[in-house]
Amino acid sequence: MTRVYDDAGNHVPVTVLSLEGCQVVAQKTPERDGYAALQLGAGEAKVKRVAKAERERFAKAGVTPKQKLVEFRVAPENMIEVGATLSAEHFVPGQKIDASGITVGKGFAGAMKRHNFGGLRATHGVSISHRSHGSTGQCQDPGKVFKGKKMAGHMGAVRRTLQNLTIARVDADQGLVLVKGHVPGSKGAWVELKDAIKGAKADDLPMPGSFTMEAPAAAPKKGKADKKAAAPAADFFDDIQLVDGIGPKGAEALKAAGVGTLTGLVAMSADDLAKIEEKIGKPGIAAKEEWVEQAKEMIAGGEPRAQVDKDLLKKLRAEASKGEEE
Repeated sequence: MTRVYDDAGNHVPVTVLSLEGCQVVAQKTPERDGYAALQLGAGEAKVKRVAKAERERFAKAGVTPKQKLVEFRVAPENMIEVGATLSAEHFVPGQKIDASGITVGKGFAGAMKRHNFGGLRATHGVSISHRSHGSTGQCQDPGKVFKGKKMAGHMGAVRRTLQNLTIARVDADQGLVLVKGHVPGSKGAWVELKDAIKGAKADDLPMPGSFTMEAPAAAPKKGKADKKAAAPAADFFDDIQLVDGIGPKGAEALKAAGVGTLTGLVAMSADDLAKIEEKIGKPGIAAKEEWVEQAKEMIAGGEPRAQVDKDLLKKLRAEASKGEEE
């Protein structure tokens, strides 16, 4: 939590929430699923910790694996395209929302702390049990403790919802939403924000929502300048081992597909690269590590980006020159 100041100079306590790259992962349609909803994912998950089926689903949607997935019911006419990224401008200052999350765990707690019991008397025969909760059952009939009886036990770590909270401020550039007051959960926990089900609704909300979609990269125009830039350098070493980010597993998969050179890597289509990523279990790794861009740089005469690959290049050239001398 922190605080901000309003136009009158009054200090407002707020909780800062980060969207963490919240994207649309899937759509639920009435025709296929029986209801209309959007599945949103946030936070980047480690690929090795994601099941293969989930990796394939994320790859099909064109998004990186997510740590948290949540469904939000929407009207069928308010569907958003898969892959769209939620902007902080989706929320409007002054808007009322409901925040849900897992509360802070308190561990084992007694009845006085957990349920606000008053405790036993401080005198008249009560000794060493002043903070106990007293009798819990009955006599012979029914002779049991009813379920839900308020007793000592684990406190916190349950899902709770705070209603009618106010959006104090949004920062679209950094993807931050500032909520007035506190919200359920500890620092770093996940919080779900929904339109408030009580109270008056804001009239200026973006409909169906404020989402951004990355535009596809424009195809390069052919011309003399491109032909000149595409001309390979005379002394470049044509080997995919020099690309930073292609490990032994990736190199093996590429060579199995008949690609063992930089020029072959540049000539691969997006679909072919996606198949390699799926085979090694790392969707999106080619774009993230810039495999093709690195290959183009080295074909044009540039050096490998990583120092270990620079040392490998020296070793490969030395072995090649030694073979020529023999």
